[in-house]
Amino acid sequence: MRFLVRDRLLGIGDDYWIEDDRGNRVFLVDGKAMRLRDTFELKDTQGRVLIDIRQKMFALRDTMVIEREGEPLATIRRKRLSLLRNHYRVALADGSTELDVSGKILDREFAIEYDGELLAVVSRRWLHVRETYGVDVVREDADPALLIAVAVCVIHLAEKLSPSGV
Repeated sequence: MRFLVRDRLLGIGDDYWIEDDRGNRVFLVDGKAMRLRDTFELKDTQGRVLIDIRQKMFALRDTMVIEREGEPLATIRRKRLSLLRNHYRVALADGSTELDVSGKILDREFAIEYDGELLAVVSRRWLHVRETYGVDVVREDADPALLIAVAVCVIHLAEKLSPSGV
């Protein structure tokens, strides 16, 4: 399953559609403006909120939290003591599952893995449309909404940490 994300619209207060590889709208990312913390909602085509994404207010490191139906689903933060600047850890709410995100985050070229197994690839390489990147969900049993939310969070955190403010 491949999804297309319009990169230039990625920002707080901006709403944008995520399409499948046939151009059909699949998810709406609703950026919530005028909030104390960065907040997004991932909605389906009927406007139902599938996932809430918010920045954790009081954390030593920048942290994003993903929730589903008011329940914590995952916490994302930059990996500590990593030689790679573009390395993030996603701790799922079950407490025992961690996803690993690494690659060139700001270039939109990275992978999401679980225990060494590829779940999704984020890339601009496949696309000819400028300012768009793809999220290719590799495993059929993976949760596309969660993996797209992880990609949105990681990119948002990396951009906040970038000295150039890309």
